[in-house]
Amino acid sequence: MTRLYVGNLPFSATSDLLRHIFEQVGIVRSAKIITDCETGRSKGFGFVEMGTSKEAAEAILRFNGDTYDGRVIDVSLARPQRELTTA
Repeated sequence: MTRLYVGNLPFSATSDLLRHIFEQVGIVRSAKIITDCETGRSKGFGFVEMGTSKEAAEAILRFNGDTYDGRVIDVSLARPQRELTTA
């Protein structure tokens, strides 16, 4: 699986919409819009896990720079999560 970062999404975007869009290029293992813990409102970005790296590369080529609800979205490989450190 290859994880993609999807940024500059309209605040109206849902995880289901993200899944639907990316299924056009392959198998979507998961799709999640990141929301604010306190308000539940979208933060304007999310993550999509594609079935293969080939599908992920195709998704980047196809969707990076596309416009949804008047916003130009950014699609790229997600950076690995940093481990949280405690003091």
